[in-house]
Amino acid sequence: MIQGIKKTAAYLYLLIIVVFLYAPIITLIVLSFNRSRSMAVWLGFSLDWYKRMAADPMIIEAIWNTFFIALVSAFIATIIGTLGAIGVTGMRKSTRTAIMTFNNIPLLNADIVIGISLMITYLIFGISLSRGTVLLSHITFSLPYVILSVMPKLKQTARMNYEAALDLGATPIYAFVKVVLPDVLPGIISGFLLAFTMSVDDFVVTHFTRGAGINTISTLIYSQAKVGIKPTLFALSTIIFVVVLVVLLASNLITNRKAMMMQREVL
Repeated sequence: MIQGIKKTAAYLYLLIIVVFLYAPIITLIVLSFNRSRSMAVWLGFSLDWYKRMAADPMIIEAIWNTFFIALVSAFIATIIGTLGAIGVTGMRKSTRTAIMTFNNIPLLNADIVIGISLMITYLIFGISLSRGTVLLSHITFSLPYVILSVMPKLKQTARMNYEAALDLGATPIYAFVKVVLPDVLPGIISGFLLAFTMSVDDFVVTHFTRGAGINTISTLIYSQAKVGIKPTLFALSTIIFVVVLVVLLASNLITNRKAMMMQREVL
């Protein structure tokens, strides 16, 4: 009886997820291949909206801005976040707890609070809003996620192995690269992919910290949707979904492969 209720609840949950989350996404993807401009009429399969999207300089610039900012901000945030996680791990427990508390506050903050506070900060210091301020903002809100991805892997690393390498004459940098880095690399990769995904997906922070004429995919979709939904937006949204999906699948694949390798080493 209880087992049947659990199975029914699981199927009901799956149905709700499919209907309210994936059904709209699937509909959007299908409409991006519709020859008609109408969302109510299907005139056949076509790539016309993707061709028009590729020929639109405003969309191409938004795509370039999105992925340039995402890659650069994720790369810089991963380096700073990894170094920060290493530094925090070596601190006393009370200090580490205090720093991690401050690190987690941005995760609980609403995006609009982060966006407005960063915008005000730039204006107070006389920094003009531009692509650079968007990049700096994305690095800022990505850092906590990178630190949280790397910290668990650092805690799992045996410190005695690092100290043994130092005792055998290895330099601190060489010992870190050869002993510590291989163990924490999955966390670093996960942090990078998470920061990249967060940057590509962001709208609110970008909206408040961008300069005039600077658009990412999300802000372009928002500005064009206000004057009327165009089928090219369906194509653009489909690209975002596919890119994020590929990144998440790659992250899971890397994590699972690393876990399988560790199990084989244990056996």
